Amino acid sequence: MTAIATDSLTKKFAENFLTEINDGNDSNEYYIGIGKSDTYNELDTLISPVRSRREETEFRNNLQSVKKIEAASFVIPRYNWTSGSIYSGYDDTSVGIPTNSYYVLTEDNEVYICIQQGRNANGVANTSTVKPSFTTAGVSSYQAFETSDGYRWKFMYALSATKASNFLSSGFLPVQNVLGTLWNADGDSASLNTFELQQLEVQRLAAPKQITSVSLVSGGSGYSSAPTVTFYGNGTSAQATASIAGGSVVKIEMNNESAALGSGYDYASIEITGGGGTGASARPILSSKVGVGADALFDLKATSIMLNIKPDGEENGNFIVGNDFRQIGVLRNLDIFDSDARFTAVSGRALRFMRMSGLATSFTIDKFIRGASSTAGAYIDDIDSDLIYYHQNENSGFIPFIDGEIIAESDGSGTGTIDSADLHSIVDAHTGEVLYIENRARIVRAADQQEDIKVIITV
Repeated sequence: MTAIATDSLTKKFAENFLTEINDGNDSNEYYIGIGKSDTYNELDTLISPVRSRREETEFRNNLQSVKKIEAASFVIPRYNWTSGSIYSGYDDTSVGIPTNSYYVLTEDNEVYICIQQGRNANGVANTSTVKPSFTTAGVSSYQAFETSDGYRWKFMYALSATKASNFLSSGFLPVQNVLGTLWNADGDSASLNTFELQQLEVQRLAAPKQITSVSLVSGGSGYSSAPTVTFYGNGTSAQATASIAGGSVVKIEMNNESAALGSGYDYASIEITGGGGTGASARPILSSKVGVGADALFDLKATSIMLNIKPDGEENGNFIVGNDFRQIGVLRNLDIFDSDARFTAVSGRALRFMRMSGLATSFTIDKFIRGASSTAGAYIDDIDSDLIYYHQNENSGFIPFIDGEIIAESDGSGTGTIDSADLHSIVDAHTGEVLYIENRARIVRAADQQEDIKVIITV
């Protein structure tokens, strides 16, 4: 048996996940955590994580700190508009995004969808040389327009400074639909910012069930003049013009961006007649049922979600500086250690620690320590006065340290006596759910450093 999950289903799963993160009612708590100060192997070569229970357990063992997710959004791969590039037109048969993208981000942080590729008199794709801009084209934001290079574009939305700061990266850009829930009970739109109001206009005035363009299947032969293009289906008014070269049909273009795209087409076919030739065939490309621009998530095939935190220095003592981390993960509904209560603070540590009988300054962060009596081993994550924060994993083993024993670094000068051995930070790393694990190359944190940690999850 062969089967597929449709774009609508994957979009629905992603929407449900994002809604739960952003619901704001604290029924679920989502965090991004960092950890693993010890190396992957002798050469510290990056290792790809495996989807297994064991991998989740090791991630928990390595966890240093967590911070509540600060922002979350749908994202799509970023394609900047560049003069001289060739872009595809939107096609309802596309699986994913084609090599030549059918949408672009301009230098004005505006996102446009190409509804028809520009082609020359011989039907060969033009390079795009005119930056899409509805302002320059002199049309309203919700109207499609054609540039002098033959491309037809439609504005989708623009990025606010906040959206760009939180979600725009070298590889991804944010996308959203402006929902009716953003309006208050009186229908007042004052709570929407300028960018949301602009996109809302695009969504509301999108023309549904149009034929956006035509894909030429076969050019046929023997044509001495341009044949007639006729659309059939349950819609009306779609009009297109065929062009010939060398006796063959080389392109078929919709007559204009508005009325001639028709309306009401749930399905359609094309008949090409006249012109003295035979064999030309083409396929109409249909917009979504709600129209191009009414559902940016659907039009731009958004099934990836970006989660973002920006830990600043020590984060009130909850994040470590002067050491490194190699793993990033997403966790849901952690508990406070040795309690049934849910952990809900903005940030927290997840490490175990020991209290030394004196200052622990002779020890060094990132070293491996061994207990003289217990033979327990662990990696030092942080040192704070007489406290040593550490983690154990499969490499170190899980033998517990004991009160009163001497510990020493295996490759350093640090040595001292444990006063209290098995103490725990507030976050219980072995509760809740691990939803995502990402291994990265070593990242060192500093006191004056603010990371911009972005996690991309694709459904």
